[in-house]
Amino acid sequence: MATKIRLQRHGRKGYAFYQIVVADSRAPRDGKFIERVGSYNPNTNPATIDLNFERALYWLQVGAQPTDTTRNILSDEGVLLKKHLIEGFKKGAFDEAAIETKFQAWVESKNAAKLTVTEKAAAEKAAATAALLEAEKEVNNARAAAISLRKAEKAAAEAEAIAAAAAAAAPAVEEAPAAESAE
Repeated sequence: MATKIRLQRHGRKGYAFYQIVVADSRAPRDGKFIERVGSYNPNTNPATIDLNFERALYWLQVGAQPTDTTRNILSDEGVLLKKHLIEGFKKGAFDEAAIETKFQAWVESKNAAKLTVTEKAAAEKAAATAALLEAEKEVNNARAAAISLRKAEKAAAEAEAIAAAAAAAAPAVEEAPAAESAE
């Protein structure tokens, strides 16, 4: 029986979630499968992959063929590298200690790269938040300046009105004493 390691679609329309399964190559995509070896959620950033490493490696060793997307997932998780190293051990190119050393070195470099990507994403998010905060501060300062300008104009207009009223009342008061002194 020809087996494939492939994705089985789940989730709602426009929001796909996949199970990584081992199935007979003749079975329909979302149909009967032999074993579920993991899940893949491309909707998160970065994509979430949950994989049973040992079972995926076993199925590759017994001849299951991964589809293109599944091959990329298995490669990112290191299953294909481990299979390659085990094949080299079977041919006499490596010993078991060399397999573990090479694989652990790869895992450490992969984790460092993931950490760098995660830190970069966090830094970008912090920079975007800081930029939004600065833009909001500028808008608030512009609003405050406009409000203070309007208040100053209003105060100047009120002061002019009071001065005009005082100026209009002052000649009348000055005329009254002049009229009293004329009598």
